[in-house]
Amino acid sequence: MKRSLSGTPLAERDGKVARKMSENGTCNRILTLESMNPCIQKVEYAVRGPIVIRAVELEKELQQGVKKPFTEVIKANIGDAHAMGQKPITFLRQVSAICLYPELMNDNKFPEDVKQKAARILQACGGHSIGAYSASQGIEVIRQDVAKYIERRDGGIQSDPNNIYLSTGASDSIVTMLKLLVSGQGKSRTGVLIPIPQYPLYSAALAELNAVQVNYYLDEENCWALDINELRRSLTEARKHCDPKVLCIINPGNPTGQVQSRKCIEDVIRFAAEENLFLMADEVYQDNVYAKGCTFHSFKKVLFEMGPKYSETVELASFHSTSKGYMGECGFRGGYMEVINMDPAVKQQLTKLVSVRLCPPVPGQALLDVIVNPPKPGEPSYKQFMAEKQAVLGNLAEKARLTEEILNQSPGIRCNPVQGAMYSFPRIHIPEKAIKLAQAEGQAPDMFFCMKLLEETGICVVPGSGFGQREGTHHFRMTILPPTDKLKSLLERLKDFHQKFTEEYS
Repeated sequence: MKRSLSGTPLAERDGKVARKMSENGTCNRILTLESMNPCIQKVEYAVRGPIVIRAVELEKELQQGVKKPFTEVIKANIGDAHAMGQKPITFLRQVSAICLYPELMNDNKFPEDVKQKAARILQACGGHSIGAYSASQGIEVIRQDVAKYIERRDGGIQSDPNNIYLSTGASDSIVTMLKLLVSGQGKSRTGVLIPIPQYPLYSAALAELNAVQVNYYLDEENCWALDINELRRSLTEARKHCDPKVLCIINPGNPTGQVQSRKCIEDVIRFAAEENLFLMADEVYQDNVYAKGCTFHSFKKVLFEMGPKYSETVELASFHSTSKGYMGECGFRGGYMEVINMDPAVKQQLTKLVSVRLCPPVPGQALLDVIVNPPKPGEPSYKQFMAEKQAVLGNLAEKARLTEEILNQSPGIRCNPVQGAMYSFPRIHIPEKAIKLAQAEGQAPDMFFCMKLLEETGICVVPGSGFGQREGTHHFRMTILPPTDKLKSLLERLKDFHQKFTEEYS
């Protein structure tokens, strides 16, 4: 039975509301499930779905003194680094603090390079305040700094600030780009190829836009690698019922944690060129690469190194964010998109579209500027900044190794190496009896497993069915972000629970 956050059955609560409205003579609502936008009802977002709602309810029950077989709820469902205890990077917060309260310029606790950075950002803001609106595309000096960052990252390949659009996290610009790309009706409706497993932002946005989701499956047996033959199969099938125009790539992968090789990226670019597909490269985890032999290669860098045949023709939008990496500054909602080879007339339409929302949050823009323009060697903040950055990334690398090692000790769990990003996506064995019970309750088997895990251990992970998976397989996604001791405890408890679950339902 569905319940509200207070625990009241939703049907009972809504019935009381309906009766009261009827008594007042206002029973004919204008907005109902039947009259609302049907596309919204198709939207699902597993990362904050039913299991997370139940986790919040359990937290409240614990606060009220209700006895549970656990003392806290561990939310391993979302990549929110600071919520999991990661400390902010000092330099980022110092510059942000002065931008928010410029009187701190007079405080001698702040290093000079921090003050100079903040003064430069404030100088570029209307009225020298980050409380003012900015240009819709983002503050010009920050877009210039983003372009320089991309040039450094990509070995000197030119980046034009006019091709940079600052955004409310990466999610906002991804949805904006999809809005531009989706059109047509029936067989001419835009199809968008997305990886399965995928980050549910994509399926949710496509449902809202009434676009056609075209799945291509990553190869779990080969560490979630992308297979061009699978891309071709998916595209061929899709062309029978829609017009596939867009290919989305997530690298490093979410939820799967794989890092694509340069050869794979070259193959994808050739495929996009041959099949006339617009490329969207979600690269928000570009700083999060842990496995030996793995390196992040940006799609833009590889595209331009492949020569004019590709660099002058393939249309590409790539995305980055302040929320991931070593920063983990999710709440600031900062990010950017770079567009390559976009039709100038369409670019004007893009600028018009983003102007409807006035501008991205200016504190997020300011934070992004500090990330793309960090302290340089010899500057007062450099040593501390580098020590903190390396400590975060080194800690994540160790937790990625630990996660794979401990989960793979359980006979019924198989976890691929976490090469990058912030998650593992282990495959789990679910006994036939549990599968049938789940189906009888109208649940996916891995949702059944994850809900039992939450109720009995307080561990909140997201069922693989929320991300997509091959028929007959079951997974869950968990973040590797909890502090190392808590992560070890979580993994051991999860492993023990799976064994107990398997025995109970065998």
